This record gives sequence, structure tokens and C-alpha cells, in this order.
Amino acid sequence: MRFSDTTRLLTSKVEPLGDMTRLLRRAHLDYPLLGGLLLICGFGLFVLYSAVSENMDLWLQQCVRLAAAIAALFIAAQFPPDVMRRWTPWAYLLGLALLGLVLLLGDVGQGAQRWLDLGIRFQPSEIMKLAVPMMAAWYLHDRPFPPGLGHILFVAVIILVPTALIAVQPDLGTALLIAAAGILVIILAGMSIRLILLLFLMSIPGALVMWNFVMQDYQKQRVLTLLDPDSDPLGAGYNIIQSKIAIGSGGLFGKGWTNGSQAQLEFLPERDTDFIFAVMAEELGLLGVLSLLGLYIFVVGRGLFIAIQARDSYTRLVAGSISLTFFVYVFVNTAMVTGLVPVVGIPLPLVSFGGTSMVTLMAGFGILMSIHTHRKLLPH
Repeated sequence: MRFSDTTRLLTSKVEPLGDMTRLLRRAHLDYPLLGGLLLICGFGLFVLYSAVSENMDLWLQQCVRLAAAIAALFIAAQFPPDVMRRWTPWAYLLGLALLGLVLLLGDVGQGAQRWLDLGIRFQPSEIMKLAVPMMAAWYLHDRPFPPGLGHILFVAVIILVPTALIAVQPDLGTALLIAAAGILVIILAGMSIRLILLLFLMSIPGALVMWNFVMQDYQKQRVLTLLDPDSDPLGAGYNIIQSKIAIGSGGLFGKGWTNGSQAQLEFLPERDTDFIFAVMAEELGLLGVLSLLGLYIFVVGRGLFIAIQARDSYTRLVAGSISLTFFVYVFVNTAMVTGLVPVVGIPLPLVSFGGTSMVTLMAGFGILMSIHTHRKLLPH
């Protein structure tokens, strides 16, 4: 066989991979990040099938929601960062207006007024998970770093207004996540340690105000239960106790897929949403938990890599905030089901049953991909 024939043979084998790479780039998709996200979603569907007691209707509903989330990722990836930056203030104002409508016309469900029905039933608070950090980055991007106290206070107003509107719904978990996303932008902008300590001290009276005037009785009970779950084992402490039993009984290899006693015998509440991590730990064991956490770490690391390579301060702040907020989601849920933080109703991202949160998360990763594929290439 001649050398030219050998070269042609080798080239023909790698062409499909090259074609796929070019296709993803034209679609403004980052294939390492996309691969990590799809593996997490696949892992989630695998665990969810057991968590919903092999109910195919619910499982297929989640597949449809996942398809919608992937579509949101693809659509968000097509918008160049310059277009996003120009439209950020309008998206933020739209989110505030919708939150105001929720207080006036919102649907009440499970004791909370969080939903808005405008032909499509959705939670406007989900919009603010992206709009708040993008608005904070929009304000700071053309100002000197690190930001001064005046700029930080202005950004604090940007963060606190939607946070307060969401907290009174009441939806304390989402409010805290949105506040965290905005605060991460300030920290990434290079806020000094002195200002961080000052704001921490200022947050103490704010926490007292929340405890006395914002938090509902059941939310206060969750905080108190964290300190001593056994004080009310059949009431407020029931969820945490059952979750710890499920996690501890999984051992190294788990009891086997669909064989978890806590989940299948319905001792574990909210097993397909907030406490699905406990289902996974019981059935797949420590190895299953570490596998999923490894995928989460890869996605967060890839997101931070994209943030480092971003072409300007706006895109760096947005990409860094989206990546670290995703880490906060994972940390809060896993800490919640293991009894390290109070139960605040935060689902395990891309794994728990539900659609609205998944669509928002995937749209955020679409923004990350747009930032990466539209970056300016520096000359060598």
C-alpha cells in the first residue's frame, strides 16, 4: 500500500470527528461542556426512573422537559455577548415587572404565590437567576476594578430588590440563590477583603430583620430543626432523619438500582425532587455519588475555564457567576439532604424532577457557550 493510500485511509477515519467539531462550533456549542452536561442529565434520568417508582409517564415527562432545556441551551448559545449586554437592562426590568405581577395576580400553590399564568404557567423568579448576575456585570463592566463602596452599594440594590420580591412570595431558597449569584459578581470583580468583612458585619442586622419580619414560621422551624432533628422526629425533623438513613445505608456500592428501601417503601419524602440525592446514595452507594460529583466538578471547572478566556470584563463576570452559582446549587442541595444546612427546597441541578429550573440552568450554560465561541482570539 502506498503512503498516499495510507494517509487517505487515516484521514477518512477522522473526518467524521472533524465534521462534528466544526458543526458544534458553527452552532456555537462547546463540546466538552455539552458532553459533561449530557452525562449529568443521563445520570439523572437513570436515577429518576427509580425515584418515581418506575412510573414511565413521569419519566417521559422529564425527558420532554430535558429536550426543552437542551433547546433553550441551543437558542441562548446563538446570541452574541454584545447583544446580551445591550439587552441585559431590559431583561432585568422585565423580570422585576413580572415579579410585581406575581404579587398581584400570581397563582397560589402549596402556600406560596410564585407562579404566573400568561398562557404558559411559569415562575418569573427563574428569569432573575440569570438577569441579576448579568445586570450586576453590566453595571460593573465599564467601571474600574476593584469596585468602590459606592458602586458596590448600587449593585447591592440591583440584587436586593428582586431578592426581596421573591422572599415575600415566600420562596426563601430561590431568593438566597439569586442573592448569591449577584454577590459572586461583586467578589469576582475584585472586592477587597476589608469590604467583604464590612458587608458581612452589615448582613448580621439584615439576618435579624429576615428572621423577625420575612421568614415564615415553617422556615424558622427548619433552621431550628437543623440544630436538633431528633427534637421532632415525626414532624420537622422527619425529612432529614430519613435522608440520613438512606445515605448511610447505601455503603460503598449501594443496594442496587430500584432496590432502595427508603425510597421504594416511601419512607423518604420528596424523593424525586429535593431528596433525590439520598435515593442515589442509597441505591448506587458512595461510588455513584462520587461519579456524579465528579461530573459536576468537571462542568464547573470548564465553566471557570471559559470565564478565564472571556474577552472582556462583562463576559468574564457573567461566565464566572453562572459557573459558581451552579456549584452553589450542588453544594446547597447535597448539604441540605445530609443535614449540614436547613432544608430550603433547592433541587439537585439537572437530576431532580422538574422543568423550569432545568431550562434556566441550561440556558445559562448556553450563554457560557456563546461567550466561549464568540471570544476574540489573541495573537500569538
